[in-house]
Parts: sequence; structure tokens; C-alpha cells
Amino acid sequence: MTKPFMFEKPVGMRDTLPELYLLRQQVRSTVAGEVARWGYAPIATPALEFYDTIGEASATSDTQLFKLLDQQGHTLVLRPDMTAPIARIAASTLEEVQRPARLTYDANVFRAQQREGGKPAEFEQLGVELIGDGTASADGEVIALMIAALKKAELPNFKVAIGHIGFVNTLLREILGTEERADTFRRYLYEKNYVGFKQAVKQLPLSSIDRQRLSGLLNLRGGFDILEDAERLVETEAGAAALGELRALLDVLRAYGLEDEVVIDLNLVMHMSYYTGMVFEAYSDELGFPLGGGGRYDELLEKFHRPEPATGFAVRLDRLTEALGRAKESVTVSYAIVYSNERRTEAMKKAAELREKGQAAVMQDVRGIADLDAYCAQFDNVEYLIGTNGSENSRGGAVL
Repeated sequence: MTKPFMFEKPVGMRDTLPELYLLRQQVRSTVAGEVARWGYAPIATPALEFYDTIGEASATSDTQLFKLLDQQGHTLVLRPDMTAPIARIAASTLEEVQRPARLTYDANVFRAQQREGGKPAEFEQLGVELIGDGTASADGEVIALMIAALKKAELPNFKVAIGHIGFVNTLLREILGTEERADTFRRYLYEKNYVGFKQAVKQLPLSSIDRQRLSGLLNLRGGFDILEDAERLVETEAGAAALGELRALLDVLRAYGLEDEVVIDLNLVMHMSYYTGMVFEAYSDELGFPLGGGGRYDELLEKFHRPEPATGFAVRLDRLTEALGRAKESVTVSYAIVYSNERRTEAMKKAAELREKGQAAVMQDVRGIADLDAYCAQFDNVEYLIGTNGSENSRGGAVL
């Protein structure tokens, strides 16, 4: 193994420079503020978790987990998502908290990428979990909250696509018969490889009716009336029940007045396999990737020995910031006080007065500046406290 160059970073890891950091901070503050107004309490979890609990419960493939060993030989993972850690807390520390519980988080998660992928291996998620409520009202609330947060961030031209993983799973099992075959076609849907899906359908030993039913799944994208077409494809009670849950959800979204913001996409399959019911993703015209998404995961908390329903979403802060298309602004400080050694105390007093008024102020010993004019050019206001003659001049009039 060759030694990395001095300035190289691990695959998928990125630096965030001041301009982008501040821009993302503005977006974060806007989204978090809206979430707080909906009554969600903030929570944090450790970056490191046990592999045997969070690593397996997260439903992230082993190839995407960052693993390491502690001094006792236990395998640890950097958290690949936040839903599983919060499920752990909800089933233990927060077991006695009154349900439904509304929790929110803002944290970095870690998923290893292949070198050719070009995707970040560490990214920030801001999301919510609504635990203990199995109703369509809860599903509608988290979707409405995500839409409200995106609007508050002034994201233009976006839609939220809503599906139901239970419907997809039921239809695939009805037609294909085996979980192995169903998993192959779920992969096509997750990758949005509809050409591959169609080609695979042609190669299956199916009746013409079942082949049409399977191909018809790809047409189940559009307005609310698409559910009528979906009803003609499923034959089991489980499939009809899934569509019934979607209809109840759409009634809630109509009450919120969100008909124009949402579309139906019954091809929608999410990255995490713990979803059990409705799922959704937000898309912007400005970006080819989902900005965020979520869904219902009623079986996850059972892995922590406390079965209860739950739903939630997460927004990718990096993608949302990119979709907003705002120009990065230079990071500036309004005031600089350039001083000589004998006037240090005076400079400190001046800086303290400015900071007390809420202004950002930099103190700089003149002896530490290589180019005085270039250094001072980055500030809107510069005061010079230099020399012993009591001179205190504005920028450009320093006595040196």
C-alpha cells in the first residue's frame, strides 16, 4: 500500500470551507427553525455505535459501513443513518416518555463509497422521527413538515413523490413467487433502471397477463387518480390494504392543501430496507438527486424489543444547499483593530466594546502582518492604535 500524499483525504471525505460552511449554516438554521415550530424536541446520538445493534438494524450493507474495533474487541461502526440510533434510544432511555414522541436531529452520517462512485461518504442530515403513532395523520404530518421546511428555505420548483413499499413488495411477490426474484426487481426500481426492468420482464416465464401486470407497475406514476390503475394490478388483501393506507394519507394531505406539491410514484423503493409502509422523496428541478425523504418503519423498534409504529424523514443539507443555488459570499469581519505592543490594552478595550454591541472584531498585532494594506483591505472598518503619540487614525492614515 502506497503512502497517501500529504493533502489527500479518504475516499468520499470532503472539506467544507468557510464560505460554504456559512451558507449551509443559514440553510440549517432555517430548516431547524421550522421543525422546532412543529414541536419536535432535539436529540443527539454518538457517532460510534455497536455493529451488532445499529450496524445491523440500520439495514445498510456491510460494504458501506465504516468499522473499527474498541479495546475490548467489540466491532463498532460509524453511524450510517440516524433512524436506527434514535430507535435504540426510544426503546431504552425514552421508553417511559409519553407517546407519540416527536424528536429531531442534525448530525453527520457515514457510508463508505467505492472510489469510482464520486459520492460523499460523510454528509449531514437534518430530520425528524414521530414515534408511537401509526395513523395516516402522522404520515401526513411528517410529509407536510418537510414541505413546509423546504418552502421556508425558499426552494423553488420541487415535488414530493409518495409511494408505498408494502404495495411494491406485495405485487412483486404475487407475480414472481419468490423473494429472490422480487429482490432483483426491487433493485431495478431503486436504481430507477426501468430499461433493465422491462428487459428482465421479457425473460421471465410468465403468462401474458402477469407480464402485463408487472410491466404495468412502471406506469403507476402521476396524480392521485393513479391509485385506480394500481387497484387493477393487485389481487391480494395486502395489496388492497396498502392502497387503502395511501388513500387515507392523501386525504390528510388534501386537508393540508398540498395537492400541488405531491405526486404518486408506486415505483418508489428506498435505500433502507426497514421501511414497511408509505415512503416519499423530495425532488427539485435544480438537482438530479433526491433532497430528502423518509417513510413509515413499523418493524424497526421491534429489533430493540419494543414494537411500536414510527415514521419520519431526513433532509440532506448538502443537496438542499446546492439546489437552492445561492451564491457563496466571502466571509468577512466588520472591524479590525491593528495595534502596536504598547497600545495592546487600549486595543483590547476597544474590541470588547465592539463585541458587547454585537459586532465581530479582530485584534491584530501590527508586527504579525507582512503586508499591511493587503491585510486591512479585507475589512470594512479598520482602526489603528499604533505608536505612543496618542494617534488613532482611520484606515489609510496610520502613523507607523
